[in-house]
Amino acid sequence: MAGFCKKLLTRQQEALPLQPVVLERDQHGISRRQISENALKVLYRLNKAGFEAYLVGGGVRDLLLGRQPKDFDIATNATPEQVKQLFSNCRLVGRRFRLAHVLFGRDVIEVATFRGHHHQVNTNKHISAQSSEGMLLRDNVYGTIEEDAERRDFTVNALYYNIADFSVLGFAGGLKDLEARRLELIGDPETRYREDPVRMLRAVRFSAKLDLAISPRTEAPIQSLAPLLSDIPPARLFEETLKLFLAGQGQETYRQMQHYGLFAPLFPETAEVMGRGHNRYGRFIELALANTDERIAQDLRVTPAFLYAALLWGPVETRTQEFVNDGGLGYYDAFMLAADEVISRQVKTVAIPRRFSSVVRDIWQLQERLPKRAGKRPYRLLEHPKFRAGYDFLLLRAELDPRLKELAEWWTDFQAANPVDRQQLARTADDQENGDAEPGPRPPRKRPRRRPRRRKET
Repeated sequence: MAGFCKKLLTRQQEALPLQPVVLERDQHGISRRQISENALKVLYRLNKAGFEAYLVGGGVRDLLLGRQPKDFDIATNATPEQVKQLFSNCRLVGRRFRLAHVLFGRDVIEVATFRGHHHQVNTNKHISAQSSEGMLLRDNVYGTIEEDAERRDFTVNALYYNIADFSVLGFAGGLKDLEARRLELIGDPETRYREDPVRMLRAVRFSAKLDLAISPRTEAPIQSLAPLLSDIPPARLFEETLKLFLAGQGQETYRQMQHYGLFAPLFPETAEVMGRGHNRYGRFIELALANTDERIAQDLRVTPAFLYAALLWGPVETRTQEFVNDGGLGYYDAFMLAADEVISRQVKTVAIPRRFSSVVRDIWQLQERLPKRAGKRPYRLLEHPKFRAGYDFLLLRAELDPRLKELAEWWTDFQAANPVDRQQLARTADDQENGDAEPGPRPPRKRPRRRPRRRKET
Protein backbone atom coordinates (compact mmCIF):
# COMPACT_ATOMS: atom_id res chain seq x y z
CA MET A 1 0.00 0.00 0.00
CA ALA A 2 2.82 2.38 0.91
CA GLY A 3 4.56 1.65 -2.37
CA PHE A 4 1.37 2.35 -4.32
CA CYS A 5 0.92 5.68 -2.54
CA LYS A 6 4.52 6.63 -3.24
CA LYS A 7 4.06 5.90 -6.96
CA LEU A 8 0.80 7.84 -7.01
CA LEU A 9 2.39 10.86 -5.35
CA THR A 10 5.32 10.70 -7.73
CA ARG A 11 2.98 10.69 -10.73
CA GLN A 12 1.00 13.59 -9.33
CA GLN A 13 4.21 15.54 -8.82
CA GLU A 14 5.28 14.77 -12.40
CA ALA A 15 1.91 15.98 -13.67
CA LEU A 16 2.33 19.40 -12.05
CA PRO A 17 3.46 21.92 -14.70
CA LEU A 18 6.88 23.47 -14.15
CA GLN A 19 7.07 27.23 -14.18
CA PRO A 20 10.29 28.24 -15.95
CA VAL A 21 12.58 31.08 -15.01
CA VAL A 22 12.90 33.22 -18.14
CA LEU A 23 16.00 35.22 -19.01
CA GLU A 24 15.24 37.78 -21.68
CA ARG A 25 17.64 38.51 -24.50
CA ASP A 26 19.50 41.22 -22.52
CA GLN A 27 19.78 39.07 -19.36
CA HIS A 28 22.14 36.37 -20.64
CA GLY A 29 25.34 36.24 -22.67
CA ILE A 30 24.34 33.74 -25.37
CA SER A 31 24.88 35.06 -28.89
CA ARG A 32 23.81 33.46 -32.16
CA ARG A 33 27.42 33.88 -33.31
CA GLN A 34 28.32 31.15 -30.79
CA ILE A 35 25.79 28.70 -32.25
CA SER A 36 26.54 26.41 -35.16
CA GLU A 37 25.35 27.76 -38.50
CA ASN A 38 23.71 24.41 -39.29
CA ALA A 39 21.88 24.37 -35.95
CA LEU A 40 20.57 27.86 -36.67
CA LYS A 41 19.30 26.71 -40.09
CA VAL A 42 17.28 23.94 -38.44
CA LEU A 43 15.96 26.23 -35.71
CA TYR A 44 14.87 28.92 -38.18
CA ARG A 45 13.15 26.49 -40.56
CA LEU A 46 11.20 24.81 -37.76
CA ASN A 47 10.16 28.21 -36.42
CA LYS A 48 9.16 29.46 -39.87
CA ALA A 49 7.02 26.32 -40.37
CA GLY A 50 5.04 27.20 -37.24
CA PHE A 51 6.70 24.83 -34.77
CA GLU A 52 8.35 25.62 -31.45
CA ALA A 53 12.13 25.29 -31.75
CA TYR A 54 14.70 25.44 -28.94
CA LEU A 55 18.39 24.85 -28.56
CA VAL A 56 18.37 22.57 -25.55
CA GLY A 57 20.40 20.87 -22.84
CA GLY A 58 24.19 20.76 -22.84
CA GLY A 59 24.55 23.32 -25.62
CA VAL A 60 22.71 25.99 -23.61
CA ARG A 61 24.42 24.92 -20.38
CA ASP A 62 27.91 25.17 -21.86
CA LEU A 63 27.22 28.54 -23.50
CA LEU A 64 26.04 29.93 -20.15
CA LEU A 65 29.24 28.59 -18.55
CA GLY A 66 31.39 30.28 -21.19
CA ARG A 67 32.33 26.96 -22.85
CA GLN A 68 32.13 26.05 -26.52
CA PRO A 69 29.57 23.23 -26.91
CA LYS A 70 30.61 20.07 -28.67
CA ASP A 71 27.09 19.42 -29.98
CA PHE A 72 24.00 21.50 -30.62
CA ASP A 73 20.79 19.56 -29.93
CA ILE A 74 17.32 20.85 -30.70
CA ALA A 75 13.93 20.20 -29.09
CA THR A 76 10.63 20.89 -30.84
CA ASN A 77 6.92 20.07 -30.76
CA ALA A 78 7.19 18.74 -34.33
CA THR A 79 7.07 14.95 -34.57
CA PRO A 80 10.01 13.11 -36.19
CA GLU A 81 7.89 12.52 -39.29
CA GLN A 82 7.09 16.24 -39.56
CA VAL A 83 10.78 17.10 -39.19
CA LYS A 84 11.61 14.67 -41.98
CA GLN A 85 9.08 16.38 -44.26
CA LEU A 86 10.80 19.71 -43.68
CA PHE A 87 14.35 18.48 -44.34
CA SER A 88 15.32 16.34 -47.31
CA ASN A 89 18.68 15.72 -45.60
CA CYS A 90 16.99 14.09 -42.58
CA ARG A 91 16.93 10.49 -41.38
CA LEU A 92 15.00 8.99 -38.46
CA VAL A 93 16.93 6.88 -35.93
CA GLY A 94 16.40 5.18 -32.60
CA ARG A 95 14.06 2.57 -31.18
CA ARG A 96 14.02 3.54 -27.51
CA PHE A 97 13.15 7.13 -28.46
CA ARG A 98 12.61 8.20 -32.06
CA LEU A 99 14.95 11.01 -33.16
CA ALA A 100 15.50 13.02 -36.32
CA HIS A 101 19.06 13.56 -37.52
CA VAL A 102 19.49 16.44 -39.96
CA LEU A 103 22.72 15.87 -41.89
CA PHE A 104 25.06 18.57 -43.13
CA GLY A 105 27.98 16.53 -44.41
CA ARG A 106 29.67 15.16 -41.30
CA ASP A 107 27.83 17.60 -39.04
CA VAL A 108 24.70 16.00 -37.52
CA ILE A 109 22.05 18.14 -35.83
CA GLU A 110 19.89 15.99 -33.54
CA VAL A 111 16.24 17.03 -33.31
CA ALA A 112 14.06 15.50 -30.59
CA THR A 113 10.34 15.88 -30.11
CA PHE A 114 9.21 17.06 -26.66
CA ARG A 115 8.87 13.97 -24.47
CA GLY A 116 5.81 13.31 -22.34
CA HIS A 117 5.16 11.15 -19.26
CA HIS A 118 5.10 7.47 -20.24
CA HIS A 119 2.34 6.56 -17.76
CA GLN A 120 -0.12 8.90 -19.52
CA VAL A 121 -0.08 6.94 -22.78
CA ASN A 122 -3.52 6.28 -24.26
CA THR A 123 -2.91 6.01 -28.00
CA ASN A 124 -1.30 3.39 -30.21
CA LYS A 125 0.96 6.04 -31.71
CA HIS A 126 2.68 6.68 -28.40
CA ILE A 127 4.57 3.60 -27.32
CA SER A 128 6.24 3.02 -23.96
CA ALA A 129 7.59 -0.06 -22.18
CA GLN A 130 9.53 -0.78 -18.99
CA SER A 131 11.51 -3.78 -17.74
CA SER A 132 10.85 -5.51 -14.42
CA GLU A 133 13.69 -3.40 -12.94
CA GLY A 134 11.96 -0.18 -13.97
CA MET A 135 14.25 0.54 -16.94
CA LEU A 136 12.61 2.23 -19.92
CA LEU A 137 12.83 0.00 -22.99
CA ARG A 138 10.79 2.19 -25.36
CA ASP A 139 9.80 5.77 -24.77
CA ASN A 140 8.15 7.23 -27.89
CA VAL A 141 5.81 9.43 -25.88
CA TYR A 142 5.41 13.05 -26.94
CA GLY A 143 4.33 15.98 -24.79
CA THR A 144 4.83 19.67 -24.01
CA ILE A 145 7.98 21.62 -23.23
CA GLU A 146 7.10 21.48 -19.50
CA GLU A 147 6.80 17.68 -19.64
CA ASP A 148 9.98 17.47 -21.68
CA ALA A 149 11.84 19.45 -19.01
CA GLU A 150 10.61 17.07 -16.30
CA ARG A 151 11.81 14.08 -18.32
CA ARG A 152 15.36 15.44 -18.59
CA ASP A 153 17.91 13.98 -16.22
CA PHE A 154 19.60 16.91 -14.47
CA THR A 155 18.34 20.41 -13.74
CA VAL A 156 21.34 21.99 -15.49
CA ASN A 157 20.20 20.24 -18.67
CA ALA A 158 16.61 21.52 -18.41
CA LEU A 159 17.60 24.73 -20.18
CA TYR A 160 16.08 25.96 -23.47
CA TYR A 161 17.18 28.76 -25.82
CA ASN A 162 14.15 30.00 -27.76
CA ILE A 163 14.96 30.98 -31.34
CA ALA A 164 11.67 32.93 -31.57
CA ASP A 165 12.66 35.67 -29.11
CA PHE A 166 16.25 34.64 -28.09
CA SER A 167 15.26 34.12 -24.45
CA VAL A 168 16.52 31.33 -22.15
CA LEU A 169 14.06 29.19 -20.20
CA GLY A 170 15.33 27.39 -17.09
CA PHE A 171 13.13 24.67 -15.57
CA ALA A 172 13.38 22.89 -12.20
CA GLY A 173 15.81 25.44 -10.78
CA GLY A 174 18.40 24.67 -13.41
CA LEU A 175 19.71 28.23 -13.68
CA LYS A 176 20.07 28.46 -9.90
CA ASP A 177 21.89 25.10 -9.70
CA LEU A 178 24.22 26.12 -12.53
CA GLU A 179 25.12 29.29 -10.67
CA ALA A 180 25.71 27.27 -7.46
CA ARG A 181 27.85 24.70 -9.39
CA ARG A 182 25.54 21.93 -8.18
CA LEU A 183 24.44 18.79 -10.03
CA GLU A 184 20.85 17.93 -9.12
CA LEU A 185 18.73 15.12 -10.56
CA ILE A 186 15.15 15.91 -11.56
CA GLY A 187 12.60 13.73 -9.77
CA ASP A 188 13.16 10.80 -7.42
CA PRO A 189 16.80 9.67 -7.89
CA GLU A 190 16.17 5.95 -7.43
CA THR A 191 13.27 5.95 -9.88
CA ARG A 192 15.23 7.94 -12.47
CA TYR A 193 18.31 5.70 -12.16
CA ARG A 194 16.18 2.60 -12.53
CA GLU A 195 14.57 4.07 -15.66
CA ASP A 196 18.03 4.49 -17.17
CA PRO A 197 21.08 3.31 -15.16
CA VAL A 198 23.39 5.20 -17.54
CA ARG A 199 22.28 8.36 -15.72
CA MET A 200 24.66 7.32 -12.92
CA LEU A 201 27.55 7.45 -15.39
CA ARG A 202 26.32 10.79 -16.69
CA ALA A 203 26.29 12.13 -13.13
CA VAL A 204 30.01 11.47 -12.58
CA ARG A 205 30.86 12.61 -16.12
CA PHE A 206 29.13 15.96 -15.73
CA SER A 207 30.57 16.39 -12.25
CA ALA A 208 34.13 15.86 -13.53
CA LYS A 209 33.67 17.74 -16.81
CA LEU A 210 31.91 20.82 -15.42
CA ASP A 211 33.38 20.81 -11.90
CA LEU A 212 29.93 20.44 -10.34
CA ALA A 213 29.32 18.97 -6.89
CA ILE A 214 26.81 16.09 -6.95
CA SER A 215 24.05 16.88 -4.45
CA PRO A 216 23.57 14.46 -1.49
CA ARG A 217 20.14 13.26 -2.67
CA THR A 218 21.46 12.69 -6.20
CA GLU A 219 24.45 10.62 -5.10
CA ALA A 220 22.74 8.66 -2.30
CA PRO A 221 21.40 5.66 -4.34
CA ILE A 222 24.30 5.33 -6.79
CA GLN A 223 26.41 2.73 -4.99
CA SER A 224 23.46 0.42 -4.30
CA LEU A 225 22.11 0.71 -7.87
CA ALA A 226 25.47 0.48 -9.69
CA PRO A 227 24.94 -3.26 -10.54
CA LEU A 228 22.00 -2.21 -12.77
CA LEU A 229 24.58 -1.16 -15.36
CA SER A 230 24.94 -4.84 -16.25
CA ASP A 231 21.50 -4.59 -17.90
CA ILE A 232 22.70 -1.95 -20.39
CA PRO A 233 23.56 -3.23 -23.90
CA PRO A 234 27.37 -3.56 -24.32
CA ALA A 235 27.32 -1.44 -27.50
CA ARG A 236 25.78 1.49 -25.64
CA LEU A 237 28.31 1.18 -22.82
CA PHE A 238 31.14 1.38 -25.35
CA GLU A 239 29.87 4.79 -26.48
CA GLU A 240 29.48 5.86 -22.85
CA THR A 241 33.05 4.87 -21.94
CA LEU A 242 34.37 7.04 -24.77
CA LYS A 243 32.46 10.00 -23.30
CA LEU A 244 33.72 9.14 -19.82
CA PHE A 245 37.41 8.75 -20.57
CA LEU A 246 38.07 10.68 -23.79
CA ALA A 247 36.58 14.05 -22.91
CA GLY A 248 39.67 15.52 -21.24
CA GLN A 249 38.76 14.73 -17.61
CA GLY A 250 39.32 10.98 -17.70
CA GLN A 251 41.45 10.72 -14.57
CA GLU A 252 38.96 12.58 -12.36
CA THR A 253 36.07 10.64 -13.90
CA TYR A 254 37.82 7.35 -13.13
CA ARG A 255 38.35 8.35 -9.50
CA GLN A 256 34.69 9.23 -9.10
CA MET A 257 33.63 5.97 -10.75
CA GLN A 258 35.74 4.05 -8.23
CA HIS A 259 34.28 6.11 -5.38
CA TYR A 260 30.69 5.35 -6.38
CA GLY A 261 31.27 1.71 -7.38
CA LEU A 262 30.59 2.33 -11.08
CA PHE A 263 33.89 1.03 -12.46
CA ALA A 264 33.49 -2.64 -11.52
CA PRO A 265 30.23 -3.24 -13.46
CA LEU A 266 31.91 -1.97 -16.64
CA PHE A 267 35.32 -3.63 -16.18
CA PRO A 268 34.73 -6.60 -13.86
CA GLU A 269 38.02 -8.43 -14.54
CA THR A 270 40.12 -5.32 -14.01
CA ALA A 271 38.28 -4.57 -10.78
CA GLU A 272 38.80 -8.16 -9.63
CA VAL A 273 42.55 -8.00 -10.24
CA MET A 274 42.85 -4.71 -8.36
CA GLY A 275 40.71 -6.17 -5.58
CA ARG A 276 43.35 -8.84 -5.00
CA GLY A 277 45.77 -6.17 -3.89
CA HIS A 278 47.38 -5.36 -7.25
CA ASN A 279 47.12 -1.63 -6.68
CA ARG A 280 49.82 -0.89 -9.25
CA TYR A 281 47.27 -1.54 -12.00
CA GLY A 282 45.03 1.17 -10.57
CA ARG A 283 47.98 3.57 -10.59
CA PHE A 284 48.78 2.49 -14.15
CA ILE A 285 45.22 3.29 -15.28
CA GLU A 286 45.38 6.71 -13.63
CA LEU A 287 48.71 7.36 -15.32
CA ALA A 288 47.31 6.37 -18.72
CA LEU A 289 44.25 8.57 -18.24
CA ALA A 290 46.38 11.52 -17.11
CA ASN A 291 48.47 11.08 -20.25
CA THR A 292 45.29 10.96 -22.38
CA ASP A 293 43.91 14.10 -20.69
CA GLU A 294 47.17 15.90 -21.44
CA ARG A 295 47.09 14.88 -25.11
CA ILE A 296 43.48 16.07 -25.44
CA ALA A 297 44.41 19.40 -23.82
CA GLN A 298 47.17 19.77 -26.43
CA ASP A 299 44.72 18.83 -29.22
CA LEU A 300 46.71 15.70 -30.05
CA ARG A 301 45.21 12.51 -31.44
CA VAL A 302 43.96 9.85 -29.00
CA THR A 303 42.60 6.40 -29.75
CA PRO A 304 40.18 4.21 -27.76
CA ALA A 305 42.49 1.25 -28.42
CA PHE A 306 45.28 2.70 -26.27
CA LEU A 307 42.77 3.39 -23.49
CA TYR A 308 41.41 -0.16 -23.52
CA ALA A 309 44.92 -1.60 -23.68
CA ALA A 310 45.65 0.23 -20.41
CA LEU A 311 42.33 -0.65 -18.75
CA LEU A 312 42.76 -4.37 -19.45
CA TRP A 313 46.52 -4.72 -19.01
CA GLY A 314 46.17 -5.90 -15.41
CA PRO A 315 43.96 -8.91 -16.23
CA VAL A 316 46.20 -9.86 -19.18
CA GLU A 317 49.39 -9.91 -17.11
CA THR A 318 47.68 -11.73 -14.25
CA ARG A 319 46.08 -14.42 -16.46
CA THR A 320 49.35 -14.91 -18.34
CA GLN A 321 51.17 -15.72 -15.10
CA GLU A 322 48.37 -18.07 -14.06
CA PHE A 323 48.60 -19.96 -17.35
CA VAL A 324 52.39 -20.25 -16.97
CA ASN A 325 52.23 -21.44 -13.36
CA ASP A 326 49.18 -23.70 -13.54
CA GLY A 327 49.00 -24.77 -17.17
CA GLY A 328 52.68 -25.31 -17.87
CA LEU A 329 52.53 -23.19 -21.01
CA GLY A 330 55.40 -21.22 -22.44
CA TYR A 331 55.24 -17.50 -21.76
CA TYR A 332 54.36 -16.43 -25.30
CA ASP A 333 51.57 -19.00 -25.69
CA ALA A 334 50.23 -18.11 -22.23
CA PHE A 335 50.32 -14.41 -23.12
CA MET A 336 48.39 -14.87 -26.37
CA LEU A 337 45.81 -17.10 -24.68
CA ALA A 338 45.33 -14.58 -21.87
CA ALA A 339 44.88 -11.69 -24.32
CA ASP A 340 42.18 -13.55 -26.26
CA GLU A 341 40.37 -14.61 -23.08
CA VAL A 342 40.37 -11.16 -21.49
CA ILE A 343 39.01 -9.44 -24.61
CA SER A 344 36.36 -12.13 -25.23
CA ARG A 345 35.07 -11.67 -21.68
CA GLN A 346 35.23 -7.89 -21.73
CA VAL A 347 33.13 -7.51 -24.89
CA LYS A 348 30.21 -9.13 -23.05
CA THR A 349 30.10 -6.06 -20.82
CA VAL A 350 31.47 -3.29 -23.05
CA ALA A 351 31.44 -4.10 -26.74
CA ILE A 352 34.85 -3.16 -28.14
CA PRO A 353 34.64 -3.03 -31.96
CA ARG A 354 37.08 -5.26 -33.80
CA ARG A 355 38.86 -2.29 -35.37
CA PHE A 356 39.94 -1.30 -31.85
CA SER A 357 40.39 -4.73 -30.24
CA SER A 358 42.87 -5.73 -32.99
CA VAL A 359 44.96 -2.63 -32.18
CA VAL A 360 44.76 -3.47 -28.47
CA ARG A 361 46.31 -6.86 -29.26
CA ASP A 362 49.04 -5.17 -31.35
CA ILE A 363 49.96 -2.87 -28.46
CA TRP A 364 50.15 -5.81 -26.05
CA GLN A 365 52.18 -7.97 -28.44
CA LEU A 366 54.67 -5.16 -28.94
CA GLN A 367 55.39 -5.23 -25.20
CA GLU A 368 56.77 -8.72 -25.77
CA ARG A 369 58.73 -7.77 -28.90
CA LEU A 370 60.29 -4.49 -27.77
CA PRO A 371 62.79 -6.13 -25.34
CA LYS A 372 64.19 -8.26 -28.21
CA ARG A 373 66.63 -5.93 -29.96
CA ALA A 374 69.18 -8.26 -31.52
CA GLY A 375 70.08 -8.12 -35.20
CA LYS A 376 67.60 -6.43 -37.52
CA ARG A 377 64.68 -6.61 -35.10
CA PRO A 378 64.80 -2.95 -33.97
CA TYR A 379 64.70 -1.75 -37.57
CA ARG A 380 61.72 -3.99 -38.38
CA LEU A 381 59.85 -2.89 -35.26
CA LEU A 382 60.24 0.77 -36.24
CA GLU A 383 58.29 -0.03 -39.40
CA HIS A 384 55.42 -1.65 -37.46
CA PRO A 385 52.25 0.45 -38.03
CA LYS A 386 51.46 0.44 -34.29
CA PHE A 387 55.01 0.94 -33.07
CA ARG A 388 54.36 4.42 -31.69
CA ALA A 389 51.39 3.26 -29.62
CA GLY A 390 53.39 0.29 -28.31
CA TYR A 391 56.33 2.56 -27.47
CA ASP A 392 54.09 5.06 -25.63
CA PHE A 393 52.59 2.15 -23.70
CA LEU A 394 56.11 1.02 -22.72
CA LEU A 395 56.92 4.53 -21.45
CA LEU A 396 53.89 4.40 -19.15
CA ARG A 397 54.88 0.99 -17.83
CA ALA A 398 58.43 2.24 -17.21
CA GLU A 399 57.15 5.03 -14.97
CA LEU A 400 55.93 2.41 -12.49
CA ASP A 401 58.49 -0.35 -13.13
CA PRO A 402 62.16 0.72 -12.75
CA ARG A 403 63.29 -2.46 -14.54
CA LEU A 404 61.87 -1.09 -17.79
CA LYS A 405 63.56 2.32 -17.66
CA GLU A 406 66.69 1.22 -19.51
CA LEU A 407 64.60 -0.39 -22.26
CA ALA A 408 62.41 2.70 -22.62
CA GLU A 409 65.44 5.01 -22.77
CA TRP A 410 67.10 2.77 -25.34
CA TRP A 411 64.09 2.95 -27.66
CA THR A 412 63.88 6.72 -27.17
CA ASP A 413 67.53 7.08 -28.18
CA PHE A 414 67.22 4.59 -31.05
CA GLN A 415 64.39 6.53 -32.69
CA ALA A 416 66.23 9.85 -32.50
CA ALA A 417 69.67 8.52 -33.52
CA ASN A 418 71.31 8.87 -36.92
CA PRO A 419 72.10 5.70 -38.92
CA VAL A 420 75.63 5.34 -37.50
CA ASP A 421 74.51 5.76 -33.89
CA ARG A 422 71.64 3.37 -34.48
CA GLN A 423 74.11 0.69 -35.53
CA GLN A 424 76.07 1.26 -32.33
CA LEU A 425 72.92 1.09 -30.19
CA ALA A 426 71.86 -2.10 -31.94
CA ARG A 427 75.29 -3.67 -31.29
CA THR A 428 75.12 -2.67 -27.63
CA ALA A 429 71.68 -4.26 -27.27
CA ASP A 430 72.88 -7.36 -29.12
CA ASP A 431 75.83 -7.73 -26.73
CA GLN A 432 73.54 -7.37 -23.71
CA GLU A 433 71.15 -10.01 -25.02
CA ASN A 434 74.07 -12.36 -25.66
CA GLY A 435 75.28 -11.87 -22.09
CA ASP A 436 78.57 -10.04 -22.78
CA ALA A 437 80.07 -8.70 -19.56
CA GLU A 438 81.23 -5.42 -21.08
CA PRO A 439 79.04 -4.40 -24.00
CA GLY A 440 80.71 -2.04 -26.40
CA PRO A 441 82.03 -1.71 -29.95
CA ARG A 442 82.78 -5.07 -31.51
CA PRO A 443 86.37 -5.59 -32.72
CA PRO A 444 86.73 -5.93 -36.48
CA ARG A 445 86.19 -9.52 -37.54
CA LYS A 446 89.38 -11.16 -38.96
CA ARG A 447 89.07 -12.76 -42.33
CA PRO A 448 89.89 -16.49 -42.20
CA ARG A 449 93.33 -17.38 -43.55
CA ARG A 450 93.09 -18.96 -46.95
CA ARG A 451 94.60 -22.44 -47.21
CA PRO A 452 97.14 -22.82 -50.01
CA ARG A 453 96.04 -24.89 -52.93
CA ARG A 454 97.68 -28.33 -53.06
CA ARG A 455 99.74 -28.99 -56.12
CA LYS A 456 99.17 -32.12 -58.11
CA GLU A 457 102.01 -34.59 -58.13
CA THR A 458 103.57 -35.14 -61.49
